[in-house]
Amino acid sequence: MSKIHYIEEQISALRENLRNHELYHHLSDVDDIKVFMEHHVFAVWDFMSLLKALQQRLTCISLPWKPAANAKIARFVNEIVLGEETDLNELGVPKSHFEMYLDAMAEVGASTNEVLQLVQSADTVEEVLEQIQSAGLKPGVKEFLAYTFTIIQSGQTHKIAAAFTFGREDLIPDMFLAIIEHSKHEQNNTFPKLSYYLNRHIELDGDEHGPLSLEMISALCGDDEGKWNDVLEVSIEALEKRINLWDEISTQIKQNKSALHFV
Repeated sequence: MSKIHYIEEQISALRENLRNHELYHHLSDVDDIKVFMEHHVFAVWDFMSLLKALQQRLTCISLPWKPAANAKIARFVNEIVLGEETDLNELGVPKSHFEMYLDAMAEVGASTNEVLQLVQSADTVEEVLEQIQSAGLKPGVKEFLAYTFTIIQSGQTHKIAAAFTFGREDLIPDMFLAIIEHSKHEQNNTFPKLSYYLNRHIELDGDEHGPLSLEMISALCGDDEGKWNDVLEVSIEALEKRINLWDEISTQIKQNKSALHFV
């Protein structure tokens, strides 16, 4: 059994937990999507931070320019940066996926205040970690972000790559699209920005990024057993943080529904 297959086997139960999480059963209307997005936007932001950390370490962004150690992996990282940092929105305007997500949040009436305050108030990883602790964020969001930026702060590329590759499970966009379609027919609501973002998400997920990210892990770890052990540990911990975040979102949605029931 290859090292990659071993890691995938070891984290399969956690991934299955995410795929079948009760959260998805509680997403039934646009109000639920608002709650989800107000939490999940932090994961969109920290994904970009993981990606840029990989770009710093696996491509050349300093002067004088020098060839990357692995041009195939450097191309892979740069392609993801191109798509995530400077994609085209539904109007053909260049925007990052994070900014497109913020636009979609505004469209459905979700608050962007907390995430914007955090993003705008910190200029270094150290400041981010300080701001996370002092900000009035939900515990699950704090824990999730603190773990990601601690991994980034470590400066260990194989750990950053592990969190990037194995440490997250994407939201289920087709479920969101179904809720949006239902809202469109029942309440005459339309959300073109959110619909475009989700469809774009599905489109990009259908490419070769998955296999190349695994190749990146293999190239970074080589025959170093210690690094492979690190990758497994980070993958497990990052998935556990994501599950805790999903637990928190699910609890919040259930509480909101319960409160409405007794009004």
